[in-house]
Amino acid sequence: MSRVSPPGLSRGPSPVVLGSQDALPVATAFTEYVHAYFKGRDADSCLVKVTGELTMSFPAGIVRVFSGSMAPPVLSFRLLNAGTIEQFLPNAELLYSDPSQSDPSTRDFWLNMAALTGQLQKQAEQSPSASYYNVALLKYQFSRLGPDSAPLRLCVRWDCTPGATRVSVEYGYNAGALALPVPLANVHVLLPLDEPVTNVRLQPKASWNLEEKRLLWKLLDVPSAPGQGGCGRLSASWQPLCGPSKPSPVAAQFSSEGSTLSGVEVELAGAGYRMSLVKKRFAT
Repeated sequence: MSRVSPPGLSRGPSPVVLGSQDALPVATAFTEYVHAYFKGRDADSCLVKVTGELTMSFPAGIVRVFSGSMAPPVLSFRLLNAGTIEQFLPNAELLYSDPSQSDPSTRDFWLNMAALTGQLQKQAEQSPSASYYNVALLKYQFSRLGPDSAPLRLCVRWDCTPGATRVSVEYGYNAGALALPVPLANVHVLLPLDEPVTNVRLQPKASWNLEEKRLLWKLLDVPSAPGQGGCGRLSASWQPLCGPSKPSPVAAQFSSEGSTLSGVEVELAGAGYRMSLVKKRFAT
C-alpha cells in the first residue's frame, strides 16, 4: 500500500479574542498511515504496520498572546488508550515527556513554550495572512498480526501459463480493525501489468495507467451504503506475448475520515487552554 502526502487540518480552532480571560483554543489532528502485507491466497497471513502523527493547530491570534509580556501557561496534554503504541517519537525541540510513567495506557506530554512561541512567530512571518498554524508534535508506531487488524483485506490469486494469465483479487471491508467503523473512501486497487500483452479482459472495467504500467480499479467508498458487506471480487486476464507472466504485488489505496486504527484519544491536562476540535483520519 502506497503512501500519500500528509494532509493539513481543514480548519483551525475558533479565533482568539485578545484580552479575553477565557481559555485559549487549540485543535488536534490524528493522522495514521497503514501498511498491510498479505501473502497471496493465505488470507490469515497478514502484517499491519501503522505510523501515526499528532498535529496541533493554533489560531493566528494566539501568537500575539504568546509573544506578550506575560508568560503563557504551559500547554500539556494526555494521550489515552495508548497501550498498543510500541514507540513514541516526540518532536525533540517542542515536546517533553516523562518516560517513567507507570500506566501504559496513558502518556503525558508538555510543550516547551518558548520554542513553541518561536515556531509560531516564524510561521506568522512566513504566512502573515493565515488564520491558523499547524505544528507537528509527535509520531508513533505500532504493528499487529492477523487479517483482523487490516481495515481492508486482500486475497490475490495468479494463474500463469505460457498462453494465458488470470488474476483474481478478492477484497473485504473489516470494520473491526477500526476504533470507530467508518467507510473507506476513494478505494483504488492497482494491478501491475508491465509486459507486452493482448486480449485483455477485465471484470469490472478498469482503467490503464500508462505511466505506471498498472491497471486501476476505482471502487469509491467501501462499503458504499449502510448494511452492505463491503466485499467483492475483481478479475483480469490476458495473453502474454513473451512467455508466462510473473506474479507481482497487487496494491490497494484508500483514505478515511473520522476514525483511527489505534483508538488513541487526547485530552488537555492543564489549565489555560480548551480543545476546540479533534480530527481523525487514516490513509494508505
